[in-house]
Amino acid sequence: MINNLQTIPALVPRTNLLQCIQQELDIFPVVVVLGARQVGKTTLARQVASQTTDSTTLFDLESQKAQRALSSAPEFVLRNSTGLVIIDDVRRQPELLAILKRIGEDPNRQVRLLLFGSTSPDLIHGVSESLSRTVRFIDASGFSLDEIGYNNQNRLWFRGGFPRSYLSKDDDAARRWLDSYLRSFLERDVLSIDPRASPALVERFIVMLAYRHGYTWNASEIGGSLGIRDRIVNRFRDVLLGSLMIRSLPAWLDILGKRLIKSPKIYLRDSGIHHYLLGLTSFSELSAHPSFGASWEGFALEQTLAAHGAHESYFYRTQRGTELDLLLLRDGKRWGFEFKCVDKPRTSKSMHIAIGDLDLEHLWVIYPGTQSYPLTELITALPLRQVSSLAF
Repeated sequence: MINNLQTIPALVPRTNLLQCIQQELDIFPVVVVLGARQVGKTTLARQVASQTTDSTTLFDLESQKAQRALSSAPEFVLRNSTGLVIIDDVRRQPELLAILKRIGEDPNRQVRLLLFGSTSPDLIHGVSESLSRTVRFIDASGFSLDEIGYNNQNRLWFRGGFPRSYLSKDDDAARRWLDSYLRSFLERDVLSIDPRASPALVERFIVMLAYRHGYTWNASEIGGSLGIRDRIVNRFRDVLLGSLMIRSLPAWLDILGKRLIKSPKIYLRDSGIHHYLLGLTSFSELSAHPSFGASWEGFALEQTLAAHGAHESYFYRTQRGTELDLLLLRDGKRWGFEFKCVDKPRTSKSMHIAIGDLDLEHLWVIYPGTQSYPLTELITALPLRQVSSLAF
């Protein structure tokens, strides 16, 4: 159990995420907030509804009453609405997307539309095609380090960012919640995305990914271990990508004259899920586990992308061993990140080569400590708690 934590409120304020939603609603007629199930989207929907100055109508499609209200004459209801209309769990009625396209493109509309939903291939496909000109996507991840306080970094790292896991009374209670979450995910969510999938086989696949966290994707190797064909392995991967269970970080390939690794790297997005699948019951067990460094890499990667966005993000690796954990492209410039779970980061030959290969503006070595200090003119050791303060 992790002790000596600062007091944590029952409801963690998600001020930055709420501000982001409000800012995008001022610009776009349709805003879509996508996140994994149980990541706190319904709470966000109600907080937006309580804070907006416009008249607000909230349709929670988990409610049969709300489903009925939008099933018989949805276009009439929405087109005649004013102010802000919030639709929570929109994946339950994907036929609404075509209607939202027509309303969003109507210059005489008097309504703004805010959609919340768990990501699925159907939802992303429908939204991206139907609302591409008028929509703004926002990724709602679990709790971030900025939201829960820097003194609680190890708790967030071990339990993950799902609110009900993170806020559990102890590590055992968090583990029980994660077990229930995964049971529900395998028995309900997986089959809703891919009815042909075997929940038991997908479970074995996810456990294998936990031990290959941060590895480059190799469908043949995984399929051989599971005794299934590559196409089925790729299908399982797509199910987990669609549900935001995993992240696929693409390789940077825009360099001539280098033999590059081309496959993406795969990470479990929530560190609590990762540790549960590894069978860990405490932070001290994590500290002694062979996956300790890989766990930090995935956790720090997600916190960095939560702070600065996942668009135009890559990793870099050559077949001769030069690598960079994260490359971000921002306004035509390239910024590098290495994630090291060490007390005192040092430079490496690989870092210097990566700076030259990629023409990096700067490279930060993100570590669990508290002090930022230069390692060279172009390399800085940076605590994870300061990563959100970087300005590109």
